[in-house]
Amino acid sequence: MNHVESPPPGWLVRCAANLHADLPDWFTRFEPPEDPPRRSAVLMLFGPGEDGPRVVLTQRSETLRSHASQVSFPGGKLDPGETPVQAALRETWEEVGVDPSAVEVMGSFPELWLGPSSNAVTPVLGWVREPHPLRVIDRGEVARVEWVSVADLVDPTHRFTVKGPSGYVGPGFDVADLFVWGFTAQLLTVLLEAAGMAQPWDESTQRRLPWRFVRQYLSARAGRRRASR
Repeated sequence: MNHVESPPPGWLVRCAANLHADLPDWFTRFEPPEDPPRRSAVLMLFGPGEDGPRVVLTQRSETLRSHASQVSFPGGKLDPGETPVQAALRETWEEVGVDPSAVEVMGSFPELWLGPSSNAVTPVLGWVREPHPLRVIDRGEVARVEWVSVADLVDPTHRFTVKGPSGYVGPGFDVADLFVWGFTAQLLTVLLEAAGMAQPWDESTQRRLPWRFVRQYLSARAGRRRASR
């Protein structure tokens, strides 16, 4: 069956320019050190769906050393000589089977520092012009992958605040039976606001962080302490 190619929606085109023109202070607060020990990239990949634009979200494997079981964008560590865009496209292909040639790269944003994994991450924005099947290729990295409707993300009834184990309070989303919080939820929030898509929601609505995430954080912190001795 042939699909008609769909150009990126205007709000997605505008959001990249809007973010660069007026960068949220979140990027400043989480600016990486000058020489981070690790650099990675993630692909914020949007595409057309029957109910409007969608975005790719993955649930990380529970066996990973950092950010286990958390919802994330596809991505990973830069290989030697790679640019963030190249790494984001390669990792998305290796993790969930999206052909890099099908992706229109619309821009990238400044690196953000993920302290728990000592990782400087570059978000890359992309659009796939046709409906694209997804599949988990490497179960050591990804437990699940979903196309998630943007309409569900902006629905105020799917939004809440959550306090992370480090004490940081940020936004969260409950979509497609996924608990989205932390870096991914904050990046989605920034993007939707820059695109003019965000709807007012009750920020006093708080949810408890599931224990599996707290346990993983405490385990990772204990491991870092043992390694530093």
